[in-house]
Amino acid sequence: MLAADPSISIATIAAEAGVDRRTVYRRFATREALLVALFNAKLDAGEQVLDEARLMEAPVAVALHRYVELILPVSRQWPVDFGRLESGDDATEERRQRVRSRLDAFVDRLVAEGLLRSDLPPGWGRATLDQLVSLAAHRFPDLEPPQAADLVVDTLLNGIGANVR
Repeated sequence: MLAADPSISIATIAAEAGVDRRTVYRRFATREALLVALFNAKLDAGEQVLDEARLMEAPVAVALHRYVELILPVSRQWPVDFGRLESGDDATEERRQRVRSRLDAFVDRLVAEGLLRSDLPPGWGRATLDQLVSLAAHRFPDLEPPQAADLVVDTLLNGIGANVR
């Protein structure tokens, strides 16, 4: 619901979940508290993916595929695009920045090791990776994560032109 309408009320969320809004308010005093909890749950999952993908330790191509394969279920489970929202909580925002920095460093590694071009505008590789993951996660939800990861990685590294290969 938040993915479709980030301004949705707690009462609407409760109604859609089939619970009384007081039940939600017992757990989350405000809508902002609910958003912070959602931010942190998605950050927990994202941090686990970054750790398990071994972005800086594993061979770069292996780490890329592993990252994509692991982040797809997280993107599907937590479809809210928190990139467009602020949590309003300093600790959560600091955590989010650390996660972003880790992924940025990995994309820099992809460039440094020659998997991505170095002549692209700053942020292009990261934005492309993010968009491909989002595309696979939300537009093609029937693709299993391993198959979707294959497509994302192949598209990121090789493009989709017929003459690329």
